[in-house]
Amino acid sequence: MKKTILASTLGLAALGAHAQSSVTLYGIVDTGIGYQSSSAALGSNSGGHSAVKMVQGVWAGSRFGLKGSEDLGGGTRAIFQLEEGYNSANGAQSTTNLMFSRAAFVGIANQNYGTLTAGRQYAPYYTLLSAYSPTNWLTGAYGAHPGDLDSMDTIYRINNSLVYTSPNFSGFTFSGMYAFGGVAGSTGAGQSWSVAANYIHGPVGLAVGFERLSNSTSGGGAWGSSSTANSNGEPGVSGVTNGFQTAQTQQRLAVTGGYAFNSQWDISASYSNVQYVAGTGSKFFDTQIWNTGGVVLHYKPLVALDLAAGYSYTRATKANGITSAASYQQFNLSQYYSLSKRTGLYFVEAYQRAGGQTLGTNGAGDIINATADIGDGQNSAPSSSRSQFAGAVGIVHRF
Repeated sequence: MKKTILASTLGLAALGAHAQSSVTLYGIVDTGIGYQSSSAALGSNSGGHSAVKMVQGVWAGSRFGLKGSEDLGGGTRAIFQLEEGYNSANGAQSTTNLMFSRAAFVGIANQNYGTLTAGRQYAPYYTLLSAYSPTNWLTGAYGAHPGDLDSMDTIYRINNSLVYTSPNFSGFTFSGMYAFGGVAGSTGAGQSWSVAANYIHGPVGLAVGFERLSNSTSGGGAWGSSSTANSNGEPGVSGVTNGFQTAQTQQRLAVTGGYAFNSQWDISASYSNVQYVAGTGSKFFDTQIWNTGGVVLHYKPLVALDLAAGYSYTRATKANGITSAASYQQFNLSQYYSLSKRTGLYFVEAYQRAGGQTLGTNGAGDIINATADIGDGQNSAPSSSRSQFAGAVGIVHRF
């Protein structure tokens, strides 16, 4: 019996030495206290009240995960990642009924030929733009563009997707994705695709990305519902897009870039064009377009302290009977103090002012005043008026 155990142990050791496998457990816990001015349930323009509440995942979404790799030889590795988001204030799943809502993929990586992965994962539109996203220092909950209209925050993953990412060629990287819709009798229904590229050289960087998401039902099912959650995951509905949630197709084109002046100062900028295209079953008839431009200035006066300020302007087109196009101006501040490499304290503040008109839940014919919706942290409870202020203080720990 002892010989059998010894032989098995030696065999496993030899296999481990050859395969050089590794698995890492990691995670983030982020909890704080937040304030939000007058809010109302999504789709309601009724008067609301301010709220002070416990918030979580403001600076970095609370999560835990496993990631690993196995050396297959010749510079090739098998890789995987499983990552679950959770609410650190009450322990609930971040996305109901999804065990690994943030990531669930497996693939092959080669240092010379790139990486191919399959499963639930980010689109290249997000991953290659993210180096200069406004959410880096302003957070997604408070600093993403209104309602996270252009999906520059970390909240959206794509189901049933294949993603290829090239090696880094002297600072240049490109990536492409195709996601299967899985709708019987219609290959195009519910499918998604994305392409992106970036170039980072020293203090300068530039990235461009595109994504197109197709509704899985020709009947104009609402985005974010089970009827559209094939390849698309759960594209968000906010106070900005609420009247257009029955779009047949969503598409986004964005450019981000940045420049580091020195070790203390850097600046980043972004532009996006977002289109919601109507289909035969949609509750609106004209393509709705939003254009957004933004800038973020980051300053590091001390090794342990980071400060940032940002501004963005979003304007919609006149369409669907709207004569005064909606617009959104947003101002953000953030302060982050590192207690250690793994733990930090943060403060974030945001103010948004909306103008013009948009569509209500009933679509065309339901023209209402545009209301403020900061980042994506307030998507379920946007402002009941044209203005909104939100702020939070919290602690984040990484393990």
